[in-house]
Amino acid sequence: MKKVLVICTGNSCRSQMAEGWIRYYGGDEVEVVSAGIEAHGLNPFAVRVMMDAVIDISHHVSKTTEEFIDKKFDYIITVCDDARENCPHFPGKAERIHRSFPDPAKAEGTDEEKLKVFVKVRDLIEDFCFDFVNENIRPLIPGDLSEFIPPDNRS
Repeated sequence: MKKVLVICTGNSCRSQMAEGWIRYYGGDEVEVVSAGIEAHGLNPFAVRVMMDAVIDISHHVSKTTEEFIDKKFDYIITVCDDARENCPHFPGKAERIHRSFPDPAKAEGTDEEKLKVFVKVRDLIEDFCFDFVNENIRPLIPGDLSEFIPPDNRS
């Protein structure tokens, strides 16, 4: 089982969504947690857009990296530049992966306008997490796609 830590600034949106997606796609082959440089509490918009994607993160709790400083991980993923720059050292030889996503918590406007921003970021994070799990945890895309190509289009 691969162990993954996802880190963001406040562990309220991006890292929480990534934790949900990696758990969803990785299943029993991954143990994933998320944390922040600080703990800002779970953002209700993040909970709502993930629930719209049928992934319940409402039970997640905002945590700091200090809670995991003595644990070993196979992968440490930072999902914002601030987290990458301020990420503490973790023991072991974890592979570090960085992908910066816009902070949906900074969205302004009506609730509907904010939700649109959260949906966009959620979908970007899903694409990243799907690829991460497919490449590092377990194959989600079959290696031989010929069975999906109609016979008249095969070369």
